[in-house]
Amino acid sequence: MPTKTIYSKYDKKQIPNLPRVLFPGRIIVILTAEEAEKAVDYLMSADILGFDTETKPIFKRGRQNKVALLQVSTQDTCFLFRLNRIGLCPAIVRLLETTDVVKIGLSWHDDIAALRKRGDFKPNGFFELQEHMSELGIEDMSLAKLYANIFGERISKREQLSNWDSDILTDKQKGYAATDAWACVMLYKEYLRLKETRDYNLVVVQEEETAM
Repeated sequence: MPTKTIYSKYDKKQIPNLPRVLFPGRIIVILTAEEAEKAVDYLMSADILGFDTETKPIFKRGRQNKVALLQVSTQDTCFLFRLNRIGLCPAIVRLLETTDVVKIGLSWHDDIAALRKRGDFKPNGFFELQEHMSELGIEDMSLAKLYANIFGERISKREQLSNWDSDILTDKQKGYAATDAWACVMLYKEYLRLKETRDYNLVVVQEEETAM
């Protein structure tokens, strides 16, 4: 019998009751173009990378800050590139354009649009989770709902609206940012496993129903 139950739609009211997950590896903050070169050399040796970005919020309609942070994670190491300090330097462009590594993102077209406001590049090698999770019958595609649905754990979004342009990122900000990028790696690997093994049971939830 299938060992995993997943839902077409996941009830967000259940998420606060789940155990919290936090990136368990090392987090390295990148503050210079020279550090970025070394970080990208390291990342290019990986097979799979999780990507995400963070931007300081503006609570006024029609205005938006430039993306402040690009986080890129392997399964055990996450680099936080402070784009508000280094911009879209050549090393980052090299990483965004390479086809030598699979880059996993969620709603990645939004991140690409934000990054392009800092510099021009041709994105290559990206795998959009939202386009493929539907193959399993999942309809709710936010990161928090996907992770809760697939792994039964909660990703805290408490730091999402914090100041990403701050001179120094707090430990909570670092943990939040790294978790989001790392979660893309974990979701991708589980997607591949479930697609190959079909080792899951899909519960189709109607609009008026609640998934547990």
